[in-house]
Order: sequence, then structure tokens, then C-alpha cells
Amino acid sequence: MKRIIIGISGASGVIYGIRALQALKAMADIETHLIFSPSAKRTVVEETEWTVAQVEALADVLHTHGDIGASIASGSFRTAGMLVAPCSIKTLSGIVHSYNDNLLTRAADVCLKERRPLVLMVRETPLHLGHLEMMAQAVRYGAAILPPVPAFYSKPQSLGDIVDHSVGKALDLFGIEHPLLKRWKEEPAAPPGAGT
Repeated sequence: MKRIIIGISGASGVIYGIRALQALKAMADIETHLIFSPSAKRTVVEETEWTVAQVEALADVLHTHGDIGASIASGSFRTAGMLVAPCSIKTLSGIVHSYNDNLLTRAADVCLKERRPLVLMVRETPLHLGHLEMMAQAVRYGAAILPPVPAFYSKPQSLGDIVDHSVGKALDLFGIEHPLLKRWKEEPAAPPGAGT
């Protein structure tokens, strides 16, 4: 059983965390641990048709945001890493500065210190230098920065297609097989003598 921590912060784009939970729920060999910030709960109501209870029900294990004594707050509790989707600038700042006053930033800090994958879907635009410097610092500490940037080579037909592509890219960083995105295919080589 592979354990994956999903942190949902209060940034716009909570649908990324929700979709990740949906995709992982369909995989029998993955156990999800959810941390939901209070701001994220409000954003769910503002941005989606989901209720907070429906999102929480997608997780195998639900942790309280303020419970810094939870299992995932310890490096001895083994996980395959953590995805923060979306990751607010406040959460990024807490992670970069090891300001572990809540379980979301503490669990992320544990992933960094234990050299486990930490993927941050940072959501903000435009970015000022302070944002960029914190992202660079997070990468130096071992995190991966994965802003949810749409790809158009797959010719997305809906918002869901765009969300799935970004979530699929995030799951790739954990080595999780999934059907969420259309992968780039190499063009077949031209036959010898073609074009002559």
C-alpha cells in the first residue's frame, strides 16, 4: 500500500486537489491522507459544486489541519510523499521557512527532511520576486514546483481536460500510473527517400 498525502490550501484552484483525490480513490493500492486548510474549505464552496463533506469523503484518512501530533507529522510514519494542490503563497512561505504551525506545513516539512517527493501546485499570478525566490528556495530544499499550467497539444475540450492534465503531471512525479493525460507521441520517422 502506497500512502500519499494530499494537502489542499486556500488558493484558487481547489479542484486540482479534489481531482487528485478522485483519481487516487480509484486505485486500490494507494491510501490517501488529506489535510484541508480552513481557507480551502471556504474556497470549495466559492469555486465548486462540491460540499466540504463530499471532498473529505474522497480521502481514506482525514486529518485535522491543526493536529500537529497526527501520524503524518512524523518521519517514522512512512509515506510516498505529498502533493499540495493548490498551494497558496502563504503555504509556500510556511514550507520554505519551516514554519510548522499547522499539519499541512509540518507534513510538507517532514517530506523534505525525509527526502520524500513534495509537489507544490503553486497558484498565483502575476508573481513578484519574493514569490519566485521562495519557489527557488523550495526547489533547493527538494520540492518540485508544478504550477497548473495548461497544455494544448492534447486539444482539451473542457475545463476538466485541462485539470486532468495538470493533475496527471503531478501524479507522474510520484511514479503513479494513471489515464489522466494524453501523452506526447513521437512522430513516425519519414520513410527513406521521402521528400526527394
